[in-house]
Amino acid sequence: MSAFEIRGGKPLKGEIIPQGAKNEALQILSAVLLTDKKITISNIPDIVDVVKLIELLADLGVEVNRLNKDTYEFRAANINLEFFSSQTFKNKGGGLRGSIMIVGPLLARFGKAAIPKPGGDKIGRRRLDTHFLGLEKLGAKFNYNQDTGFFNIDATQLKGTFILLEEASVTGTANIVMAAVLAQGTTTIYNAACEPYLQQLCKMLNRMGAKITGIGSNLLTIEGVDGLNGTEHRLLPDMIEIGSFIGLAAMTESEITIKNVCFNELGIIPNTFRRLGINFELRNDDIYIPSQKHYEIDTFIDGSILNISDAPWPGFTPDLLSIVLVVASQAKGSVLIHQKMFESRLFFVDKLIDMGAQIILCDPHRATVIGLDKKYALRGIEMTSPDIRAGVSLLIAALSAQGRSIIHNIEQIERGYQDIDTRLIALGADIRRV
Repeated sequence: MSAFEIRGGKPLKGEIIPQGAKNEALQILSAVLLTDKKITISNIPDIVDVVKLIELLADLGVEVNRLNKDTYEFRAANINLEFFSSQTFKNKGGGLRGSIMIVGPLLARFGKAAIPKPGGDKIGRRRLDTHFLGLEKLGAKFNYNQDTGFFNIDATQLKGTFILLEEASVTGTANIVMAAVLAQGTTTIYNAACEPYLQQLCKMLNRMGAKITGIGSNLLTIEGVDGLNGTEHRLLPDMIEIGSFIGLAAMTESEITIKNVCFNELGIIPNTFRRLGINFELRNDDIYIPSQKHYEIDTFIDGSILNISDAPWPGFTPDLLSIVLVVASQAKGSVLIHQKMFESRLFFVDKLIDMGAQIILCDPHRATVIGLDKKYALRGIEMTSPDIRAGVSLLIAALSAQGRSIIHNIEQIERGYQDIDTRLIALGADIRRV
């Protein structure tokens, strides 16, 4: 296993281009299974989770042609349905949480699918109920085999229906949408997720011949069609990377320009970082962050301590709460971080406390951060990355800290961030892979 050795305390400078959105990629790549026509997808991030899904599609029989570093052609004309029962499929599908996304398209087009228990980050309970219950409403029947560890699903004919989701799950909504586009009749999904990546999927499907209305709202209506055509699609830049780079610039007193961010798709993310006191300018579609010695956390109008919490879109994404927490540790002022959607994502704060941060972990969901106002620099330590987002947060902390830090288990970071070390080295960071 590899590790990063970081010598922090150096300001960075330059331009950085965010990768394509990981969470969008997992949905869009799964959608290629809905048609036997050619689909071209660009701005695909070269990260472990995405590469694994592309390999899984190829194993299923999808013809995959890589045109350049970030652009692929896919054609799912000859799918091998027997692959579902193989040990290879169990190993690969079980190690990738995003593998659940292929179920909806396969049910829609072939009437059956199988999926091993998916893997992914250990960040708390992440239910698959929304996927299964929604697909069952459309007519799918699930059978879990405890001996093999597989969910076997049969859906000889999906039929449109009204579905009220008990949670606005992004992947759950995407899976149900992909199944519904080829179902008989009309499907209405209420309490649907509406974040930009889901909107991107719906727009792509419509270009392929689907009939989806209500895109961008929490009420989607899907009129089933007989078949879909091919298309071309470009992924949005990754909003989590963009937020991470904003936080990095503030923590390290760096002057950084984040290029081509699709600002209008970032929702309340920019304003949330502004409330931490971080200054930036929008230049065309680039975010320019000047070097600033200090940044001060805002308060509520009545003067009470700011509370930043996650919520389904258009609320603040849970994937950036760990970044906000780290950035707040060197701000002036205090903030309560409330992680509502996952119960284990704040457990990495013990590493930050070891580095000198003043953080009170109230419970698995809440942490109070007392900003140091950069009067006392964090100190480098040896630590381990527990998941993708916490790992990058620790990397940002290490880049701002005095002295040498070692981060183990960087494979977790690289599941979500493409060439992160080389891109940061180009800005002047002192990172070495060991």
